[in-house]
Amino acid sequence: MDFQQLFNDFSKIKVAVIGDVMLDTYWWGKVDRISPEAPVPVVAVTKREQRIGGAGNVALNLVSLGAHVNVLTVLGKDDDGEQLTTLFNQNNISAKYIVTSTDRITTNKIRIISRNQHMMRLDAEMQTDITQNDEEKLLYAFEEYIAAESPDIVILEDYNKGVLTQTVVTKIIALCKQHHILTAVDPKRKNFFSYVGVDIFKPNLKEAVEGLNILTDVVSLSLLKDIHLLLQEKLKHKISFITLSEKGVFYNDNNSSSLIPTHIRSIADVSGAGDTVIAVASLVYAATKNVKLMAEVANIAGGLVCEEVGTVAINKESLLKECEELLT
Repeated sequence: MDFQQLFNDFSKIKVAVIGDVMLDTYWWGKVDRISPEAPVPVVAVTKREQRIGGAGNVALNLVSLGAHVNVLTVLGKDDDGEQLTTLFNQNNISAKYIVTSTDRITTNKIRIISRNQHMMRLDAEMQTDITQNDEEKLLYAFEEYIAAESPDIVILEDYNKGVLTQTVVTKIIALCKQHHILTAVDPKRKNFFSYVGVDIFKPNLKEAVEGLNILTDVVSLSLLKDIHLLLQEKLKHKISFITLSEKGVFYNDNNSSSLIPTHIRSIADVSGAGDTVIAVASLVYAATKNVKLMAEVANIAGGLVCEEVGTVAINKESLLKECEELLT
């Protein structure tokens, strides 16, 4: 396999990420006294930072690999929404088709950190479904996007914050089928079985067994094959791609299936690994239609980002080097 050529081809791929984006805010500070008003520490803030989070982290991974990326979502008509839009533009992610709404606030997760310890997290968010009016605006924006860009693949990234309603999911999948656009899904429990007819369905093992109400402590190839059949019965999708944490990944596309173990690494932080996996899997599959290769490269990418502290996007050169070393 010519991995250099494959990675070069990523620059030709157009991707839409649709789902729940959020602002990740970090406040760092020092604690050297207790408040006289209540028995709580006083954090003297020394540094503030705002980053793209949620479905936006999938977009960051895609851009890092060279793809052309648009984000479609519903943000609040507020300062946090404006800040997110600015961050998207700064990171070469198109925010042209984002919908803003007076009926919602933009999700902002504020982490207060001192001496490398999380002191507190403040979540400003709405978890209710977007309104019918916002659904219609988002679907109209998506139709405009398809007409203008002719994307290769659409990733539906669900964080249970209300953007991916049953109506939005059903209509987006139908539009993608109509226009021969590939679809990939990173689901959450609430709408787990809404994604009927997608190409790639990527839950983690916990989400899959909970969604199917299976009780198990043992991961085996036969169990995973059974999970695929049960999922396919309900979803009629093409490919099951299940992440298994430290045990690796499993794929099944009816023609072939395999459990691919992880490569030995020193794990620093698993946050954001799922975002990296769905981004890499989507690009490799869009470029090659090779399910085994998709799973192998995404497995390596997920392990690589776990070596870094915090949520980080995949480094293209590091991934290319590892693929050439481990897969050729």
